[in-house]
Amino acid sequence: MSRQVFCRKYQQEMEGLDFAPFPGAKGQELFDTVSKQAWNEWLKHQTTLINEKRLNVFEADAKKFLEEQREKFFNNDETLEKAEGLKPE
Repeated sequence: MSRQVFCRKYQQEMEGLDFAPFPGAKGQELFDTVSKQAWNEWLKHQTTLINEKRLNVFEADAKKFLEEQREKFFNNDETLEKAEGLKPE
């Protein structure tokens, strides 16, 4: 049986991640509060942002931007940055 978490994005019990996405307190928080589905959706959105905005993920400003966007994504914040070429379904 898969591990269940109360997903903060979808506000319901869903299948949890298999492991923390990165070390430390923030990784543990995401492990405890984000579903596998929400995490996979974030990875797709993050990739789109990196490509369209031509972010260098090794630069501090880009890392900070992506961290802010990740929090907005999981909290369903309406100020989440949308990719310019992305068309809503």
